[in-house]
Amino acid sequence: MNLPLYNFFADIPLWATIGGILLVLLGLGYTGASLWIWAIAGAAALYGFQAPVWLWAVYGGLALVMNIPVLRRLLFSGPIMNLLNALNFLPTISETEQTAIEAGNVWVEGELFSGKPDFKRIMNEPYPDLTPDEQAFLDGPVEELCAVTKDWDVFQEKKLPDAAWDIIKKERFFGMIIPRKYGGLEFSPLANSAIVQKLSSRCGPLATTVMVPNSLGPAELLIHYGTKEQQDYFLPRLATAEEIPAFALTEPNAGSDAGAISSSGVVFKGDDGHLFLRLNWKKRYITLAAISTVLGMAFKMFDPDNLLGKGKNLGITCALIPTDTEGVILGRRHDPLGVPFYNCPTEGEDVIVPIDAIIGGVDGAGQGWRMLMESLAAGRGISLPASASGGSKLVFRVASAHAKVRKQFGLPIGLFEGIEEPLARIGGFNYIMEAARRYTCGALASGTKPAVVSAIAKYNFTEMQRKAINDGMDILGGNAISWGPRNMLASAYMNTPIGITVEGANILTRTLMIFGQGAIRSHPYIYNEIQGLMNNDVKTFDVAFTHHVGHTISNKIRAMLLTLTRGRLASSPVGGYSAKYWRKLAWASASFAFLADVALIGLGGLLKRKEKITGRFADIFSWLYLAAATLRRFEADGRPKEDRAYLDWSMQYAFGEMQRAFDSLYKNFDVPLIGWAFKGPVALWSRINPLSHGPIDKTGHAVAKSMQTPGEQRRRLTEGIHTPESLQEPFGILERAFRLAYHGDHVARKISKAVRAGTLEKGRPAALVGKALEAGVINQEEAALIQDAEAARNEAIKVDSFTLEEYMRTAVPAGSSTSSSIEAGGDGMTVA
Repeated sequence: MNLPLYNFFADIPLWATIGGILLVLLGLGYTGASLWIWAIAGAAALYGFQAPVWLWAVYGGLALVMNIPVLRRLLFSGPIMNLLNALNFLPTISETEQTAIEAGNVWVEGELFSGKPDFKRIMNEPYPDLTPDEQAFLDGPVEELCAVTKDWDVFQEKKLPDAAWDIIKKERFFGMIIPRKYGGLEFSPLANSAIVQKLSSRCGPLATTVMVPNSLGPAELLIHYGTKEQQDYFLPRLATAEEIPAFALTEPNAGSDAGAISSSGVVFKGDDGHLFLRLNWKKRYITLAAISTVLGMAFKMFDPDNLLGKGKNLGITCALIPTDTEGVILGRRHDPLGVPFYNCPTEGEDVIVPIDAIIGGVDGAGQGWRMLMESLAAGRGISLPASASGGSKLVFRVASAHAKVRKQFGLPIGLFEGIEEPLARIGGFNYIMEAARRYTCGALASGTKPAVVSAIAKYNFTEMQRKAINDGMDILGGNAISWGPRNMLASAYMNTPIGITVEGANILTRTLMIFGQGAIRSHPYIYNEIQGLMNNDVKTFDVAFTHHVGHTISNKIRAMLLTLTRGRLASSPVGGYSAKYWRKLAWASASFAFLADVALIGLGGLLKRKEKITGRFADIFSWLYLAAATLRRFEADGRPKEDRAYLDWSMQYAFGEMQRAFDSLYKNFDVPLIGWAFKGPVALWSRINPLSHGPIDKTGHAVAKSMQTPGEQRRRLTEGIHTPESLQEPFGILERAFRLAYHGDHVARKISKAVRAGTLEKGRPAALVGKALEAGVINQEEAALIQDAEAARNEAIKVDSFTLEEYMRTAVPAGSSTSSSIEAGGDGMTVA
């Protein structure tokens, strides 16, 4: 029996009716409408179709169950929770994993993971500049420190010069993060990053020596967790390097799995009635340990007699140990691929320290893992990204100048497309890294500790720098593999694998942290679902699960519509040139969010072990963030037209990397029941309708050409590195040759044109200068220019050589009569 209502759709063709309903459903899904809105829309459709009473009854029952929480928990989410618990479907989280996941905050990565990012928020996040005091420090003490540190000499002598140590102590380089009231500089994260970036462009061991005390170490932990007594005593001494700090975490059997450390500290009562710790440890890869005066130590703490009243097994704890304490063993060094920063093992045998050596005092007992995770959540976003950025900017300047200076077949090699491709990659990576460096530092400066973003920055910066230095080595060829004071890339090349391994090895950072932990942390609902399951809390699970279902449906619809329209349906926070990229970013975010939900729901706890899958998700997530940061930079810089090629290359590359990861996921997406669909029709559609295939040749050509053009843009894009102009420096010699080569090109073209016209006989322009001058093809000034350019070119492409005696020496004192050194020689330099 039908309700006596008018059928609104009676006079409308069936196809139009169905189409209209689909449009409404798609609109509700695309906007993420609430359950009540869906219920009302469904009721309107039943009303219009004169639905029978039985259908109203069924629909009404379902609508009430889904919209009334008590009924929903009883009849829907409760049974599902019990089933998932019985199947052990979702992953359980250990205490150490929970601490790692809860460390720090969720920042804009939560927007990108949502599938419906708030681009206005992303656009309005700070993109900071240095303060006048910070810029003055960069232009003064940092430049002074770079000037007294010669990279080649550091590698030969295997230590920093005394003059460098004097500046480090005098100017409080070890106190960049220490508050001013303790004698520190209290610089912002951006200034910390900028200083490390500049030092890295000059000398890797110098940058490492400065950055370690300002990242994870005693100062960072003391500032946030130390007692007032600890802060008052240690922080002023650390700021002036009166105390040299090191932090001992890594062990032979506990690297990325820091929770597996075996170092121990046992509480006992001394004869005087005071409490002490007896420590035993074996640590390795500890930077600055050999010269440290105070050692931060992570260990597992035990209180067998429960003297502290906190139980017998307190967990990971951090303490400060003076290295002159009896039983502390120092004095050996590792050799990290010949890169001579202090990296050392340390051991402790029955080392006795008072109980107040624990960072934070007795209250800090057992809190070490939380301290470390919260500190790393911020630290990963500063030091290693800055070091990678500084090294890559140096590669930008050196490789682009060499490409203009070096000739083969009578032409600068930078004109060859085979050279343009790696040059453009170097330029594009630099544009992306600088964007993300400043954007990430802006978050850190505001007090946010985005653990996932920091992991993204650490992993991707060091990987991009690895590609950039390899490209630079390829472009320089023989000049890059001949080591000596002229070679500006070799030491950076040797140093590159070190950044890949520290603060979380890159393989595990990608497969475990960025998405494995990042999905739980950044997803709007999954963590609460897991907590509800673990605690058997049906209320928590119900809210999270219900919203999760709607979230998945909405993202499926958004992904479908944005894919069909290639993102054009999305809105952009800006108009103009970059709007198309913001829209495409919305498309990529929706596709990623939906696919992530399919994996989380379809694989459950198994996803944790599917590291190839999580790694591909991490790639997409990483490039979503890097693309957003790049777009933020373009806007912050004022949308300069001359930077459009860099923006285009960067965005084409970012979307190309996302596409590659999506395609790899589809091919290997073994999700029960629906995996075939992703391997078949979805994968086919993805290949037909890709986000991007990567940068096109035209874009790469524009970037490479810009890199080989001296001027303000090239200076601006590599701003922040040490750029000595002295002709006693290889950098200064190369840059001079580059400028002369660029300005001499128009003269060479005039000579070549005269050769083609028959005015001059065949030959290379440099050999025809005299005849061209006689023939009036060029004037005297132009002749002098091309001759100077040729002389500078020949000087710049020289490589170092050594006598057999010099070569056989492993360390030659700098400045000695037998050392290889750069000496002024007119407009160039010679090797003694």
